[in-house]
Amino acid sequence: MLTQTTTRVLEPDDLGAALAVLESEPVHNAFVTSRVQVAGLDPWRLGGEMWGWYEEGRLRSLCYSGANLVPICATADAVRAFAERARRAGRRCSSIVGPAEATAQLWQLLEPSWGPAREVRSHQPLMVTESMPDGIAPDPYVRRIRKDEMEVIMPACVAMFTEEVGVSPLAGDGGLIYQARVAELVGSGRSFARIDGDGKVVFKAEIGAATPQACQIQGVWVAPEYRGRKLSETGMAAVLRFALQDVAPVVSLYVNDFNTAARATYRRVGFREVGSFMSVLF
Repeated sequence: MLTQTTTRVLEPDDLGAALAVLESEPVHNAFVTSRVQVAGLDPWRLGGEMWGWYEEGRLRSLCYSGANLVPICATADAVRAFAERARRAGRRCSSIVGPAEATAQLWQLLEPSWGPAREVRSHQPLMVTESMPDGIAPDPYVRRIRKDEMEVIMPACVAMFTEEVGVSPLAGDGGLIYQARVAELVGSGRSFARIDGDGKVVFKAEIGAATPQACQIQGVWVAPEYRGRKLSETGMAAVLRFALQDVAPVVSLYVNDFNTAARATYRRVGFREVGSFMSVLF
């Protein structure tokens, strides 16, 4: 019997209730929703636990605890309960990421025992679009990466990750987990790039999360020697076309607030800001 307010690790039988919470905010929750729709709530398949917060016997809020700690539709009371569970368990994640208000509250409660963080990105605008831009033609050379092109795309993925996060994804396990994730995106047809005549990646991006309601573009990167030529605009238009045609009716992304060039590019491609994420990196 559940008390009026309680938190617990969800089980596979809780899938329907968990999806109802996740799908109540399809854009904000796209990352976790896409994982749950594929893997269910079994921790081994999901890659982590899903914690649930109940009020009056009804599931109201969630928190994904895996490689990332992600509060989902989390009320203030739920955040406090999730923080206490996370504090008792000890830090196992490489980041805390999610809607800015809940993530900020979660970090405030966890910082005394988990801190200091390597970096805190307190405002990462969440941007969406439902249509192609006017006046920007998609780059005709941007295409899906084939499974036999892993050796071509990996150096660009590593360069993007290192530039964006500040550490190499090859550290620790030699990049096995990261390479598996890249291979998953390539295999599912959600990795895109423009490759020049010498076999080098000029532009790349992925559709990292995908549900029937919304998808999320990630890993946008232009080779340094090609920057300043508007390839990010035409490349993003090409990926956006694939996303809208083949994946979901709403396309989202989030970006660091200090990356003014990227934010301007995304606005020109038709994205608008609808919220804010926050990331705490360890």
